[in-house]
Amino acid sequence: MAELDVFSDLTAESLQIDDLVSGLDERQWKLPTPAPGWSIADQVAHLSFIFRLAGMAAAEPEAFKAMAAAAKADFDGAVNAALAQYRAEPDVMLARWKDERAAAVEALSSVPAGQTVPWLVNPLPPTILACAGIMEVFAHGQDIADALGVEIERTDRIGHLVGFAVLTRDFGYEARGMTPPRTQFRFEITAPSGAVWEFGPADSPQRVTGPAVDFCLLVTRRRHRDDLAVTASGEEADQWLDIAQAYRGPAGPGRRPGQFDKPVAADGRAG
Repeated sequence: MAELDVFSDLTAESLQIDDLVSGLDERQWKLPTPAPGWSIADQVAHLSFIFRLAGMAAAEPEAFKAMAAAAKADFDGAVNAALAQYRAEPDVMLARWKDERAAAVEALSSVPAGQTVPWLVNPLPPTILACAGIMEVFAHGQDIADALGVEIERTDRIGHLVGFAVLTRDFGYEARGMTPPRTQFRFEITAPSGAVWEFGPADSPQRVTGPAVDFCLLVTRRRHRDDLAVTASGEEADQWLDIAQAYRGPAGPGRRPGQFDKPVAADGRAG
């Protein structure tokens, strides 16, 4: 995936959120999603907040550093508190999401080449932060789609998330206080277009293969590994499938095997 594409691809992926929630009535915005305790409105509020942070990091780095320092003792608490601040009437929430998204993409794409932006643990290149944004949109968009009982059309734009998940392979170990293996993994992931994205040494004894959509569902913990066509060769790679996550912090409960075998949200759009 070309770095120059990531900002336009972030916008395109984010537009899928608009497609999912535009036209929903107030009752549907309150539908529960598979994320325990989170409604569709909470998912959109969270995305708005995260994109606000990304935009601030790129456009107002000193203000971002001050905010991050103030929330450092309980960042998860700060994230949850932000949900209340970002909840509003559906049309207001949708407009704010669009504004925060546009501002973040503009700010990130305007950072001079070679510069990084501050982030929650370490400074990041804006392209990597944009990849993290695609991860957020994929994950929370999937929650919204599951709540509505609809499918999202996935394209090769998710290659940015695949590469980001490979880069952050060790997050799952770190979240559980485990020591990551020294062995480099081989990843062979098949894109929606049929192309094969390859990462890591070809002769590695630890190998992960499978379709990109399933791989992204795995690393965002939106499906249980038993329900996906992602396979592993090697003991360490197999263990990784149980703990994979492309985000820092607590893993969360994940999803149960077979959780999505039956239609969901009978009173939502699918009903």
